[in-house]
Amino acid sequence: MSAEQGSSKVLALAESETAPDSIEAFGPVEPVGPIDSVGPVGSVDDARAGDAVPGLDAVPAQTLPATEAIDTRTLSRSLFLRLAALDQDSPERAYVRDTLIELNLPLVRYAAARFRSRNEPMEDIVQVGTIGLIKAIDRFDCERGVEFPTFAMPTVVGEIKRFFRDTSWSVRVPRRLQELRLALTKASDELSQKLDRSPTVAELATVLGVSEEDVVDGLAVGNAYTASSLDSPAPEDDGGEGSLADRLGYEDTALEGVEYRESLKPLLAKLPPRERRIIMLRFFANMTQSQIGEEVGISQMHVSRLLTRTLSQLREGLISD
Repeated sequence: MSAEQGSSKVLALAESETAPDSIEAFGPVEPVGPIDSVGPVGSVDDARAGDAVPGLDAVPAQTLPATEAIDTRTLSRSLFLRLAALDQDSPERAYVRDTLIELNLPLVRYAAARFRSRNEPMEDIVQVGTIGLIKAIDRFDCERGVEFPTFAMPTVVGEIKRFFRDTSWSVRVPRRLQELRLALTKASDELSQKLDRSPTVAELATVLGVSEEDVVDGLAVGNAYTASSLDSPAPEDDGGEGSLADRLGYEDTALEGVEYRESLKPLLAKLPPRERRIIMLRFFANMTQSQIGEEVGISQMHVSRLLTRTLSQLREGLISD
């Protein structure tokens, strides 16, 4: 039986008159009252400890009808009890786990709805949130007295936020600089209202307790959040002519010689000292053959023969490589 068929069967049993008997097959079930809300939730560690955790919006009761919400809560608890009693390699464990995932998908959709204003497809956000749901199911301990939605919501939301943190930036920057940028934005707004002017780097560094170099890095990080296409048209205030690629950079003719220079370095190192010195004086010091002859202590004709022989050796070395 597939996971989809299994979850449909479990839900169908809950709606039928034989639902209580079918639920008992998974293990003892504690009575659960109507669900007004999932309750306040926060970090996963706090949820595991069984304490009330503030900081996250509760799931309203309107998310599901009253009877369906009760059945979902009861079924989840029963399935978690059954899941804890099964071996890791048991085929039934995979069936129960898949049923729990499908049963709690509305929780993921509710959490994903908080991020609908982001410039990402809702299907991708739900898919990422489902990964957090699976992690929460694998770590949940039903014996700690914490309801599963209270435990799972921080993991689901955290997985979605991690997705935005890793994919929203055009250029990947360290998380420390991302957090510093947010702190700089907040501190800059507060100081601007207090001083009635834009704060300086030194003032921002004093408020945040960091060095001025870190402030400069944090301000520069903002340029990495979004990127412009090289084919984008020029702004109207710049004349609006040509694309960004037409207005940036220039053709560096020296780049063509980089490969040759790097290839010549080992060949020049193998030359005798006199020939290497003649090459350096001729092509780097721009001296004439007569000047080189006077510098080295040989005739101009001898310099010409040495240059011809040495250049032939270098050319053969480049061709063979």
